Amino acid sequence: MILTLDNHLSLADVKKLIDRLEWMGLRVVRDTDSQGNVILVVVQGTDKQTRLEAFSQLPGVVEVKHFDTPYKLAGTHVHQHKTVIQCKDHKIGGKKIVVMSGSCSVESERQIMETAKQVSAKGATILRGGAFKPRTSPYDFQGLGEIGLKYLQKAAEANHMLSVSEVMDPADIDMVAEHIDILQIGARNMQNYSLLKQLGKVKNPVLLKRGLAATYKEFLLAAEYILNAGNPNVMLCERGIRTFETYTRNTLDIAAVPILQELSHLPVIVDPSHGVGIRRMVAPMCYAAVAAGADGLLIEAHPDPDNAMSDAQQTVSPETLGEIMQHLAPIAQAVGRSMV
Repeated sequence: MILTLDNHLSLADVKKLIDRLEWMGLRVVRDTDSQGNVILVVVQGTDKQTRLEAFSQLPGVVEVKHFDTPYKLAGTHVHQHKTVIQCKDHKIGGKKIVVMSGSCSVESERQIMETAKQVSAKGATILRGGAFKPRTSPYDFQGLGEIGLKYLQKAAEANHMLSVSEVMDPADIDMVAEHIDILQIGARNMQNYSLLKQLGKVKNPVLLKRGLAATYKEFLLAAEYILNAGNPNVMLCERGIRTFETYTRNTLDIAAVPILQELSHLPVIVDPSHGVGIRRMVAPMCYAAVAAGADGLLIEAHPDPDNAMSDAQQTVSPETLGEIMQHLAPIAQAVGRSMV
C-alpha cells in the first residue's frame, strides 16, 4: 500500500501518522515519489483490499494505492530514485563505477598487504578477501578465520580502501562487522534466511550474491529479507548461474544488470571472475558488464595468480587489472559513467 501525504503536513504530523501505523503492527517506509510528494509505503498487513478505504480516512492522506509487487522494499515502487550507498567516504551506485579487487582468500598478512598495495595503485577502491571460505571440498583451504579479517582490515586501511569479506554464520556477524566494511553473502547462502535477517540488524552495507540457480524474483526476495529487517544498504551481485554449459565455471548473466536495475533501485555489482572462471575471459566480461550498466565490478587479483591458494584459474595479476581499468574508461564514458 502506498499512501501519498498532503504536502502541507508538518514533520511532526508525519511522524505521528507513522507512529500510529506502526502501533497497528504495520511496517512503514517513508520516501518521496517522482513528483517530490512525501509517501508512506506500508509493506506488511496490506493484502486486504478492504483496508484501502480505512487508510484513505487517515489524517493527511490524500491518495491510497495498492501494489502487488512481492519485493516491496527492493522494488521501484518504494524507491523510485536509484539508491546510492555511502560507506565512509565512498559511494556505491553513483556515477562512478566502483572496483572491488583482491585475492579470493587472505593467505597471510604479507600477501594481503602486497595485494592491497598493488590493486589500489591500479584504481581499485575496495579490497576483497575471504577469511571464511565455503569450499566445495572439505579438504581445500578454508581460510584463516578472524586473523584473516584483521589482516584484511589492516591492509585496506593502510591503502585508504574499504574492505569486503564473506560472512557465513549468524554467530560470526558481529565479529566480521567489527573488522570489515562490507559484508558479503555468498551464492550458497543467498537463501539462508536466518543469516539474512540477522544482517538486517547491522549498519554495514551487504553485498548479496545471486544463488547458483536463483531467478530474479528469488534474488530480490532474498534482498527483501535484509531490507525488511532494517538494513537499507544492500548491493545485488550477479556472479553467474549454473546452466547446461560446462566450458565456463558458470554462465554470467549480463542481462541481469539492466533487468535488475529496471526491477530494483539497489546497486548492481558484477563478479566476472566467478561468472566465467577462466582468467582470459575476465577482461571481456568486465567490459560487457560496464556497457550493460553495472555499478561496480568484483575482480579477483593476486600478485602471483598462478600460485593463489584458491581460484587461481580465474585470478588476474595486478598488471592485467591495470589494463582492464584503462580499457574500461572509454566504455564507462560512453554510458555516462566514469572510473575515477
